[in-house]
Amino acid sequence: MRVVGVDLGERRVGVAVSDGGGVLASPWCTIERSGDAGADHRALGHVVRDVGAGLVVVGLPLSLDGRRGPAARAVEDEVRALEGVLAPMGVAVEVFDERFTTVSAARSLAASGHRGRDRRGRIDKAAAAVMLQAWLDAHGATAGERRGTGGG
Repeated sequence: MRVVGVDLGERRVGVAVSDGGGVLASPWCTIERSGDAGADHRALGHVVRDVGAGLVVVGLPLSLDGRRGPAARAVEDEVRALEGVLAPMGVAVEVFDERFTTVSAARSLAASGHRGRDRRGRIDKAAAAVMLQAWLDAHGATAGERRGTGGG
């Protein structure tokens, strides 16, 4: 089973997916915001179902000092709504500190030659992958156990 990483943005939702062993995160797709949060959550639910994920990790944009500001509270509100879509599928949702992931993703894309418009289309899913990789690294072998695969 896989883990899906999500970077909730105002205009786009970046999505990353782990490999089956819970070792490596890869950028997966970007969901353009439709203006209908329910439709956006259902679209994410389709991705979760299609990849066979058992857990969704959503990036939590804490402030630099670790506090929950308005952006973090907005993400927590959206996570509660997302849980309503994913819980009936048997998929848990948790949040994980995403500080610096977008900056790290932008630097990596720039270093690999992606510029301007091309980079904007990739940044959200790359940021989701950076955040998910940090989560996988922090959880090590327990990531597979948490998903019921018996280890990584």
